[in-house]
Amino acid sequence: LRPEGTASCVRACLQHGLIHNQQRKLWYCGPMFRHERPQKGRYRQFHQFGVEAFGIASPALDAELIMMVARIWRELGLHDIHLEINTLGSTEARLAHRAVLIEYLESHVDKLDEDARRRMYSNPLRVLDSKNPDMQSLIEAAPKLADYLDETSQCEFQQVQDLLKAAGISYRVNPRLVRGLDYYNKTVFEWVTTRLGAQGTVCAGGRYDTLVDQLGGRATPAAGFAIGLERLVALIEEAHGVQRSPDADLYILAMGSHAEAEALVMAEQLRDAFPGLRIMSNLGGGSLKAQFKRADRSGARYALILGEDELQRGVVGIKALRHDEEQQEITRASLVDLLRQKLQA
Repeated sequence: LRPEGTASCVRACLQHGLIHNQQRKLWYCGPMFRHERPQKGRYRQFHQFGVEAFGIASPALDAELIMMVARIWRELGLHDIHLEINTLGSTEARLAHRAVLIEYLESHVDKLDEDARRRMYSNPLRVLDSKNPDMQSLIEAAPKLADYLDETSQCEFQQVQDLLKAAGISYRVNPRLVRGLDYYNKTVFEWVTTRLGAQGTVCAGGRYDTLVDQLGGRATPAAGFAIGLERLVALIEEAHGVQRSPDADLYILAMGSHAEAEALVMAEQLRDAFPGLRIMSNLGGGSLKAQFKRADRSGARYALILGEDELQRGVVGIKALRHDEEQQEITRASLVDLLRQKLQA
C-alpha cells in the first residue's frame, strides 16, 4: 500500500518512458495509506491530490509550484493558511551536516525520547522537527543545516524567495522544516493552518533531484507537492460553515425480524414512489433507542417506526428528527401521500 504518491509517480514515469530527456508536468489524485494509530485529521486511508514536475532544475519551478498552491487557496476562498519554506541544500551539504548532527545526538542520547532515538541514525533531521517540549533546548542548540549549505544552494533559495516576494506571496523561513522523507533536497515547503488543531499541515512539497536516479532512471531534477484532501475538506467546512449533506432523507426503524423484513419491502416501495430519495433501513436489530441514535446520525429528516404491533395494526409510526413535531401513526395505504406533503414542506 502506497504511503504517498511521489515515488509511485516516478515509477510510472520510468516504466512508460514519460520523462526520458524531456520536461514533464503531471498531476494525480488517489488513496494513500498510513500504518499508525488513526487520529482526527490523520487516517489510515486518506486521499491526496498531487503535482509533480520533471526535468526542470531552475528554482523558478519551486516558486511556480508554490504559486499554484496559493492560487488554489484563493479560488477556494481560504485565507488562514500560511506558507513555511526552508532549504535542505545539496546532497553533499546534507551528508556533512548529518554526520555532525548524529555525533551531537549521540552525545546527548540520554535526553532523547524514544522516537528521537529511533530516528537518530535513519533520519536524524526529523529529530529536529520534534514537538516534545522536553527536547526543545537540545534541538535549539543542535548544529544548524544552514551552516553547512553550499553557495549554490544558498543562491537558489534566495531566488525562490525573491520570486515569491515578486508574486506577493507571504512566507516564513522555518529552519526546522525538514519534511519526513529522505529523498528531498534544496527547497522544501509546507502550507499550515491553526484551524485544524495538531494536524495543521494541509499541503507539503519540495524538490527531489535524486529520486529518479534512485529508482533506476537517469538523474533528473524534479519537484512537486501534495494536498491532503480530507484535511482540505475539513478546512473548507470550518472556514465557510459548510455542512455535509446527510446520508439519508428517511430512516426506517424495525423492531423484530418480521418487521425488519417488512421494512425492506417498504423501503423499496418508497424508492419507487420517491425516485432520488435516500432511504436507509436499520439492519441487525438493536434497541429502539440505539436505532434512533443511528437515525439521527444519518441526518435523515424523518424516521419511520415499524414493530410487531404496528405490523398487526397495519400502521407506521413517523417522527420528525430535525424539528419539533409530535410523533404520529399513519396507515400504510396513506404513507406515501403523507410523506409527499412533509417532504415538500
